[in-house]
Amino acid sequence: MSQEHHNHTGHQHNHADVKNIKVAFFLNLGFTILEIAGGIFTNSIAILSDAVHDLGDSLSLGLAWYFQKVAKRSSDNSYSYGYKRFSLLGAVINSIVLVVGSVFILSEAIPRIFNPEHTNVKGMFILAIIGVLVNGAAVLRLKKGDTMNEKVVSLHLLEDVLGWVAILVGSVVMYFFEVPVLDPLMSVGIAFFVLYNVYKNIKLSLRIILQGIPQEIEMSEITDELQKISEIESVHDLHIWSIDGNYNVMTVHVVLKQTADMDKISMLKAKIRESLALKNIQHSTIEFENIDEKCMYEKCC
Repeated sequence: MSQEHHNHTGHQHNHADVKNIKVAFFLNLGFTILEIAGGIFTNSIAILSDAVHDLGDSLSLGLAWYFQKVAKRSSDNSYSYGYKRFSLLGAVINSIVLVVGSVFILSEAIPRIFNPEHTNVKGMFILAIIGVLVNGAAVLRLKKGDTMNEKVVSLHLLEDVLGWVAILVGSVVMYFFEVPVLDPLMSVGIAFFVLYNVYKNIKLSLRIILQGIPQEIEMSEITDELQKISEIESVHDLHIWSIDGNYNVMTVHVVLKQTADMDKISMLKAKIRESLALKNIQHSTIEFENIDEKCMYEKCC
């Protein structure tokens, strides 16, 4: 493959995530407006609650679209690693919006469990089918994305699809049986499902922000892998963190068995980085030391 073709493919991939989020944003915003009108028309708290949820999602998608574009900027004097982590900021804000929306849903739905109201079941059924189709199309658009932002946004939309499937099933049940309490119960179920998934996403996002070791990487495995290289005596001062959940960074001090010239060190660096790439580490800073050299960072925590 030519370098020109490789660059072109990378350029396409770099902009695909922004385009995917943009399409999902307009799909979601348009449907939210329809949903609010439909919720009022059918007197369904499940649909109105999901409309609030979707309105929050629309705001989240708008933020995600903006932050994903910002994340494409290269490093500068303000952000030496570039703007990749802005994508993560979008994911955190999206999660907060979902928490606020879910709490609002619960505050509206719980009182209706004790005082259920009749709904327009046929209208709910039609809206549910449209909801599954629209949100399903947006999920398909985003499911191949690999950024944290795309994953969180895709999760929002998948939750919407599952919510609409629940409303679809609920509307069929309410058509044949007199159980209006099912409508607010579905709202509560949707809200708790959303909150559970938001918790998992915030936990992962905070781990990245706090520079925790990426979950898929074992420090001991990295140390063992490096020490398998014949020229290396030992390694220390090893640090691994992630910029945005995909781009992982590492710094390490490598003690050599014997002094080497720059050409050999250059070849050794290439060998180390090749080994690290297989362990999902994209950026590494390596400091070499002689076996009798005293390092002030060797025992630091």
